[in-house]
Amino acid sequence: MMIRGAGILLPISSLPSSYGIGTLGKEAYGFVDLLVDIKQKYWQVLPIGPTTYGDSPYQTVSVFAGNHYLIDLDLLVEEGLLKSEEIREYNWGSEYSRVDYEAIYESRYRVLYKAFERFNINDDDFREFDENNDWWLDDYSLFVALKQTGNSGSWTSWDQSIKDRNKEVLELQKKKNFSQINFVKFCQYEFWKQWIRLKEYANSRGVSIVGDIPYYVALDSCDVWCNPERFRIDSDGKPDYVSASVPDKFSSKGQIWGMPLYDWASNEEEIIKWWQSRIKWAAEKFDIIKFNHFSGIIKDYAVPYKAVDLKKAKWFKGPGRKFVNAINQVVGETPIIADTYCGRALIPGVNKLLKKAGWLGTKVLMFAFDDDTSNEYLPHNYDNTEVVVYAGTHDNDTLVGFFRNKTEFELAYLYEYLNITDRKEIPDGIIRAAYQSIGAIAIIQMQDILGLGNEARMNYPSTVGYNWRWRLNSDRLSEKRRTWIRNLAAIYRR
Repeated sequence: MMIRGAGILLPISSLPSSYGIGTLGKEAYGFVDLLVDIKQKYWQVLPIGPTTYGDSPYQTVSVFAGNHYLIDLDLLVEEGLLKSEEIREYNWGSEYSRVDYEAIYESRYRVLYKAFERFNINDDDFREFDENNDWWLDDYSLFVALKQTGNSGSWTSWDQSIKDRNKEVLELQKKKNFSQINFVKFCQYEFWKQWIRLKEYANSRGVSIVGDIPYYVALDSCDVWCNPERFRIDSDGKPDYVSASVPDKFSSKGQIWGMPLYDWASNEEEIIKWWQSRIKWAAEKFDIIKFNHFSGIIKDYAVPYKAVDLKKAKWFKGPGRKFVNAINQVVGETPIIADTYCGRALIPGVNKLLKKAGWLGTKVLMFAFDDDTSNEYLPHNYDNTEVVVYAGTHDNDTLVGFFRNKTEFELAYLYEYLNITDRKEIPDGIIRAAYQSIGAIAIIQMQDILGLGNEARMNYPSTVGYNWRWRLNSDRLSEKRRTWIRNLAAIYRR
């Protein structure tokens, strides 16, 4: 049973900072203090792994590594590894309210390398971190070092001997790139040291961290390069089919995500063992795990590699209950939230598997008000408390943006349900409904807490270039707004 409470969804990257992107430093601790002040028990973040093309946190270079962009530079100054004036020499972007990934890409590695040059790689804590994590860190550090030293394209375009992981060639590359490999390990050491300290601080103040775990893995990742046999790809690294999504409330035309499918038919046991490693790792790093794309456990929806539409899409059977049982064997006491708000009506068996798993389900209030009183997202239709209620998600419009262009006729049922009379009252009416519900947890995006429009939207599915960039300028939550949220938490025992 989960502790009844409320929380806020805010990616680490969206925190304020002077260096182009949110980090694990002062502002992150300040956000924990804000959560405590407004009586919130949960902080949900998006995936925190190192991103690749498109900057999506759902396509990472490694499922175990942390994103070096999020390392706080001021904390490195405190360690004596950097000087403040050195950090200010670099360009971190001109828009304070937007992440400029191009500027950060050009500058972040350079300033971190300055810190690395002053770091003692014989430090006992660093050596212990290296030894304890060698099962994933060795491969990851080599993969990134290879990309940084002349192999910038996808691993599928590398020299054949490196692509095929020839042992003698890789040993030679390890010696050749010794310093660069240690630099990558240093970045991971600093990231996870900062992350653990932040999590411990949050926990000490009564705040639990909800971490998001993507189901699929990016093709151009260390995970696929090191273990191609786990995925449906040929000897050149080319997938036969890639992940996609049916048309739904997130995208009326469907989506092509482009990640390779797991080869469940040929290598189920090995893939499940690897997933158990992922979950054990995640259970150490988060207080609650949000499992992204739960329906993929039952069936994959996929299109041929490089398809531009869904005309030739197919369904492929997933591992089902065997996978869920394996996860439950290793997750311990860490709760899991199953992302069930995509495709539930299209894939028979999702509800049944969720009950057998014992994981929390999800409800999204934004999709509840279609004049159908049996809509599963309407609070009066919830049949148990083990659900997480969202007002909206990072893949949608903000609440203000979603309802802005609805007609009064379309809004009539919503007005009646929420007992409001004006369009401007909708966002707060939905937030109140989430708090009122029997769901164990209510999670609201920070953009919706602030009442922002689509200028603050986090992601437009099936697009590349302008996503994952929104940031808080500063703490703009007025005392009046804080009082309102505190009162909601108190009234509805959150």
